[in-house]
Amino acid sequence: MTKLAIELRGRSRLRATKTFLRQFVDHNGARLGILALTFFFIFAVFPGPLVGPLQTASTATGDFLAPPSHKHLLGTDEVGRDVLNLAVHGARISLTIALIAAVISLIVGTSVGTLAGYYRGRIDNWLMRLTDFFFIVPPFVLALVITPVVLEVIGRGGDILGFRPSLFVIILVIGLTSWGFVARIVRSQTLSLRERTFVDRARVVGSNDLFIMLRHILPNLVPQIAANGALVVANAIYIETALSFLGLGDPLQPSWGTMLYLAQHAGAASAGGWWYLGAPGACVLIVSLSFVLIGNALDDTANPRRRVIP
Repeated sequence: MTKLAIELRGRSRLRATKTFLRQFVDHNGARLGILALTFFFIFAVFPGPLVGPLQTASTATGDFLAPPSHKHLLGTDEVGRDVLNLAVHGARISLTIALIAAVISLIVGTSVGTLAGYYRGRIDNWLMRLTDFFFIVPPFVLALVITPVVLEVIGRGGDILGFRPSLFVIILVIGLTSWGFVARIVRSQTLSLRERTFVDRARVVGSNDLFIMLRHILPNLVPQIAANGALVVANAIYIETALSFLGLGDPLQPSWGTMLYLAQHAGAASAGGWWYLGAPGACVLIVSLSFVLIGNALDDTANPRRRVIP
């Protein structure tokens, strides 16, 4: 390939990227989702300057299950802690778990789907049977079964790679059980891409399979991976919330799911403490919906058949 051809190809890709980003930003769903997530990411990154350090039972200064007021905008919990303080600090835990778990799911799903679609035959058959298991069985059910077993084996003391064992296990379990539909989508796209002319040219010039998958196939999968990645994050938030609500979270590092678990055990619903349940529930709903909106916007932008022409 001549220098001029390489330069023209680079310009074409840059122009296509700019067009894609412009169409994505112009999407109403993307704008709404990005705006909402911006606020929550600010909360997750700077919880201390916004609401102070995480309150504990010993540092709580509010009344027990006090309703929202000018002093406590979202009320207090059963030990007098400010619910707003807990919700803002919970954003860091919930988003960290969801994002890292989503990255793991995307790496596993993309790897399995690319290998299955590229090689086909026996490799495709074995990998798709494995994918079918994770695709059919709900990830939450697998996570619910696996998480307590792993926690019992490794224990809850000490940190693992900077995370407490309970959080580390939840991240791994969610990430390793939620990749099925990603693998299916990537495989279908890879089956189409491997028959394209540019892949045949790469084979003719002697490129090996790994180079072809990384250099020619994977870049063309990025839009689909990004669109489904946003949905994977939303699903990871739901699973983490459900697991923590069932008592598998870490009370020392409360997420939104852990707040719901503590509110349930404190009898907030029967005591009329709607703010204790409503604050983390609203956070989960808004953040999950924002990721879904962004995922749909990416899909609309990347898929010409779904693109709305004004």
